[in-house]
Amino acid sequence: MPQVPIVVLVSGSGTLLQALLDACADPAYGVRVAAVGADRDGIEGLARAERAGVPTFVVRLRDFPDRAAWDAALAKAMTAHAPRLVVTAGFMKILGPRSLAVAPTVNTHPALLPSFPGAHGVRDALAHGVSVTGATMHLVDDGLDSGPILDQRAVRIQPDDDEASLHERIKVVERAMLVEQVGAIAREGFRVEGRRVRIGS
Repeated sequence: MPQVPIVVLVSGSGTLLQALLDACADPAYGVRVAAVGADRDGIEGLARAERAGVPTFVVRLRDFPDRAAWDAALAKAMTAHAPRLVVTAGFMKILGPRSLAVAPTVNTHPALLPSFPGAHGVRDALAHGVSVTGATMHLVDDGLDSGPILDQRAVRIQPDDDEASLHERIKVVERAMLVEQVGAIAREGFRVEGRRVRIGS
């Protein structure tokens, strides 16, 4: 089976990346992590990629005069690896138009969108008092966690949950969802019909 090249963008520990790297060890999965990019140096996500023998690159916002220049540089770095899909896996920067034009881009978010978008989805769900939250995988557009939804998985909030314990349980379903959907997209393709994403060409 041909391996579909993807680029994964990270900003932190890279646990979502590790789930993808582990899945890619099986040739039947149909995906190859062609490169891992980051917006900062010295993070565990980059170390995970290096241990797996995957090329890495770093494009730091502070090294550019403005966000447009950073976006152009990030797009160039990704394009060098010819990805057919880009995965933002805990990447804490909003992508600009040049980066989004490189390849279809997917993201996971630790809440059931459109509820609780942004950087504090777990904290916001707890503060709101909901009894169920979860994880969402969506296509990335030019908004904040606003793209068409690929998949969602629910997680019930326990009475003794704090932000850390709830986030850990969400991460378990988030990793499984990401691995399943990235593999399906690579093997079968997808199409967008309005706000709905259909796996399969």
